[in-house]
Amino acid sequence: MRVALLATASLSAGLVAAQGTQPAPVIKANPSGASFEATLPAQAFTAGSLDGNVKGSIVASTPADGVGVEFKIQFENVPQEGGPFLYHVHEQPVPADGNCTKTLAHLDPYKRGEDPPCDSTRPETCQVGDLSGKHGKPNSTSTTFTATYVDRFLSTSPQSNAFLGNVSFVFHFANKTRITCANFQSIGVSAAVGPSTGGGQSSAASTATVTASASAGTGSSSSPSSSAVAFSGDAAISTLSMSLTMLSVAAAFAWVF
Repeated sequence: MRVALLATASLSAGLVAAQGTQPAPVIKANPSGASFEATLPAQAFTAGSLDGNVKGSIVASTPADGVGVEFKIQFENVPQEGGPFLYHVHEQPVPADGNCTKTLAHLDPYKRGEDPPCDSTRPETCQVGDLSGKHGKPNSTSTTFTATYVDRFLSTSPQSNAFLGNVSFVFHFANKTRITCANFQSIGVSAAVGPSTGGGQSSAASTATVTASASAGTGSSSSPSSSAVAFSGDAAISTLSMSLTMLSVAAAFAWVF
């Protein structure tokens, strides 16, 4: 019995270390009217057997209720092999040389990590930037892909650590090779942010200012900083979840001894 309890406690601690400490919080009270667009460039970063680059864009906007981000996805000239394809928000913008590798890893402010793979039935447990994991992957059976959805765990406010407006997205082959990438740039307006009604937003009113950047995509870069300031409250669930997990592990050891 003691051996089993010790093994369970050790496994719990290991899972916490590997997968992060908590589900992503729902981001509320995003700035009204904020909107960003990332348009893929003419030239692919990794062309492979492509006839030209994947074409298309992602538009990310604050939905009417201010909860999360509404995405409108449109891709064309999707390759006929190498799918299903992946696309993610990454943690850095595309630099001036167009090197998609320099966008680094997926946007993952809560340090969940890529493994185990995202479970689309529990999107709060996935990496924040894993859009295709949460909402569906383009495949090789069609040269076009369109989708519209709301992701409740991303933000259009620079005050959130889930902010996407100063970073990029990358389109990948199934083996994770980076085909192409583009920076998000503002196409929206500044707006006052009202009091929060829940996770991911400070209770005091604040103002989010959205500044248009230069043309972005493979071969160009955007000017905003790549570091976003977290909403007070974005990490609240993280602290609580970690505390509860460690208490559970400690209790198991205490019972044994």
